[in-house]
Amino acid sequence: MADDPDPDVSDADERTPCPLPTTPAMPGSDPVRRLVHVEVTDAARRLRPATVAITAGRPPGGPDAPLNEPVAFASAYHAGGPIGYARDGNRSWSALEAAIGALEGGSALAFASGMAAIAAVLDTLPLGARVVAPAAGYSGTRVLLRDTGPAGRWDPVFLDVTDTDAVLAAIDGAALLWLESPTNPLNGIVDLPAVIAGAHERGVLVAVDNTYATPLLQRPLDLGADIVVHSVTKLLSGHSDVVLGATVTRDESRCDALRRHRSSYGAIPGPMAAYLALRGLRSRAVRLERAQASAGVLAERLAAHDDVTRVRYPGLAGDPGAARAAAQMDGPGTMVAFEVRGGAPAAEAVAKATRVIVHATSLGGIESTMERRARWAEDAGIPASLLRLSVGCEDVEDLWADLERALRVGMAAASDGP
Repeated sequence: MADDPDPDVSDADERTPCPLPTTPAMPGSDPVRRLVHVEVTDAARRLRPATVAITAGRPPGGPDAPLNEPVAFASAYHAGGPIGYARDGNRSWSALEAAIGALEGGSALAFASGMAAIAAVLDTLPLGARVVAPAAGYSGTRVLLRDTGPAGRWDPVFLDVTDTDAVLAAIDGAALLWLESPTNPLNGIVDLPAVIAGAHERGVLVAVDNTYATPLLQRPLDLGADIVVHSVTKLLSGHSDVVLGATVTRDESRCDALRRHRSSYGAIPGPMAAYLALRGLRSRAVRLERAQASAGVLAERLAAHDDVTRVRYPGLAGDPGAARAAAQMDGPGTMVAFEVRGGAPAAEAVAKATRVIVHATSLGGIESTMERRARWAEDAGIPASLLRLSVGCEDVEDLWADLERALRVGMAAASDGP
């Protein structure tokens, strides 16, 4: 799978980096990207993901050369080079893009936020394009498709994307199938090979939001997807200190269209944010190993707790998505969703009672966070008592003690009423 030490390298042409604009136009791969080793060499393809996360996007070596690409604070460049203007390129972005692209197996573009990346993909579709997307998925995507865009910009169809038959029945005539797997926040697992193949048989483009899994657990392009999207803010950067997004594709013309959109709309990342995100990405494998192990322990203990009515985690043997996750992922991940007795009041009380786990929106940081998603109007369809727990790197026994106490205190507070 993704960590095969000697994978087939016959798809070298498909992984050619998307060129940045040049003034004047220049043939071949972009020299800025060459400076940060964006090319995915045969040797790099033989490295395991944990090693790629540490080594990709480095500047060329040499006497006294820095190990890391320095932050490029620049709004103007001397004329005659490949960038021309600051909205069109920055070495700090290129280093981050090199690493994400190498991990996903495609050409990556960094954006100012995950929503900027999502909007760029959707804006490349024709007016009135039908988009099939998760009914219970990342709320930002759903709100953009349904409420934010101009009337008639897209024709969204929302459904349970874990229901393969329903997806295949709905995509006839669609321009794009938008997927998440695992889904946010319900941890549903999509049969990616089946629905991607079915979409392509019908001429439908497929985009996969890979934020929850990251390429260390799942590579949607290898499963046939056309575009991968990330909220780099979350698990990839992993330190709750940047807001960034990314797209990845193996189609050079699609990558170029996304790059032009980024430049035209000013959806560019800041160089410092890109530097911090790449630094965070370097430790992704270590963070994943610790947090995923803890998530499995917490999910099993929560499933046995009297005040917990359901646990949604694909690492549990009885989870509906366990078999699919085992088949297409290299691990169940670090996100746990669980429901508690007493409905919304009890869940709110539990979330507010934690001391180690932070009561906060967002996810994927080195610290554990938790919240009741249905407290937000755009997630009103999520079970009222569901808590989304992003497991971090604290000691698992401290996390469990915190959860046990919060469940006890929260249940007591909810039963006492306001």
